[in-house]
Amino acid sequence: MVVLLIIVALTIFVLPNVWAKWVLKRHTKGRDDYPGTGAELADHLLRRLGVEGASVERTEFGDHYDPETRCVRLSPDNYDGRSLTAVTVAAHEVGHAIQHHQGYAPLLARSRLVGVAQKAEKLGALLMMAAPFLFLLTRLPGGLAIVIAMAVISFGTAAVVHLVTLPVEFDASFNRALPLLKEYVPPADMAGARHVLTACAFTYVAASLASVMNLGRWLVILRR
Repeated sequence: MVVLLIIVALTIFVLPNVWAKWVLKRHTKGRDDYPGTGAELADHLLRRLGVEGASVERTEFGDHYDPETRCVRLSPDNYDGRSLTAVTVAAHEVGHAIQHHQGYAPLLARSRLVGVAQKAEKLGALLMMAAPFLFLLTRLPGGLAIVIAMAVISFGTAAVVHLVTLPVEFDASFNRALPLLKEYVPPADMAGARHVLTACAFTYVAASLASVMNLGRWLVILRR
């Protein structure tokens, strides 16, 4: 029974991330029939759509759109790649730039919430590490439980924030990027493009589940 529960838990927590990575990798094969790289498509779309002040840069920290600098940042494989994954990921990140340019309120709220999630997760990790020491120092009844409860709230906040940002990701993928890709990607590749766009959005599901896994890991450590 315990083994079955572990398998189910691993499936729930790990599968979304594994699936997203598999989909992205599946479509990374170079395509000679594509007219440009991910970076070139992103730059073209930004100029074509009149997204003022936006730029495209290579990054080592994962594909994302930075609203503070109005920059579409692409990983080296997607920046230089001429593949379905490269152009689709580029279009997805341009979708966020379009959202920002048009004043899409959920994106602006997402930007604030992501900052809250990052701080909450760091706070949760610090509280979990400090919990035994704080308990020894205070010697208060229930002191350890209070610290753990605060850490649970911190990690839980991070998980919830990642999940509530999903509508922003799906809007960038299917309301912004998909119509644009139909003009640049061969019809035979559109099914794959939809899978890649879904994978882009599901990276936030994976991030949310990772927060839950971190919480569970710390709780197991503290029970020893």
